Amino acid sequence: MLTDAQARDAIIIALDCDRETALDLADKLSGKAVWVKVGMTLFYRYGPAIVDEMRARGLRVFLDLKLHDIPFQIRGAAYSASLTGADILSIHGLGGAAMIAEGRKGVEEAAEEREGERTKLVAISVLTSMDQDALASIGVESPVADEVARLASLAVGAGSDGIVCSPQEAAEMRALLGPDALIVTPGVRPAGADVGDQKRIATPAAAIAAGASKLVIGRPITAAEDPAAAFDAIVAELVA
Repeated sequence: MLTDAQARDAIIIALDCDRETALDLADKLSGKAVWVKVGMTLFYRYGPAIVDEMRARGLRVFLDLKLHDIPFQIRGAAYSASLTGADILSIHGLGGAAMIAEGRKGVEEAAEEREGERTKLVAISVLTSMDQDALASIGVESPVADEVARLASLAVGAGSDGIVCSPQEAAEMRALLGPDALIVTPGVRPAGADVGDQKRIATPAAAIAAGASKLVIGRPITAAEDPAAAFDAIVAELVA
């Protein structure tokens, strides 16, 4: 499977909580975790400072804001989000090729200003909380896998570095997008864990075997009695 270092780099811990809890978790996982996800829950309340606080602790940041607006707005939003120093930024595939292309310009402009590495873009395909019935309810009759593939091709063709999809679509996305694409998979749950509101899930080992680059894992780690031990258990599964 993976080396210990590769396994730690593959796991993104979702910090969907308040600032105090997020910083406490970051401190408990210091020296173990490499990545955290800062999503809307944290960013909308605490702003760019929360990214700074994570980076100050040596953590890389997936800024999961799911940007979706007209192309002009997304160029500015991606530029501003990238200036926080985020390593990965999410954007909605449903926004279309022009919107994604402008988002790419925004992160490139920010990288030039920062004189640093460009923030990677990943496009949201179909949320892992949605299944076929949920898609049909919003007028999408295509099978989930077909819709994910359509949005993935559109997004990467327009400048996204990869895709966010469920682990159930990871193998198809790897075959479709090639070895260098960034495939980020939420909906990852260790065997026996509570699945919560997720519909299309897999275990960490199954997601990696299918071709996922990064695994977004929240509650199985953050809600554990010992988050560091829970993190190490997932790492052990990936290197077994």
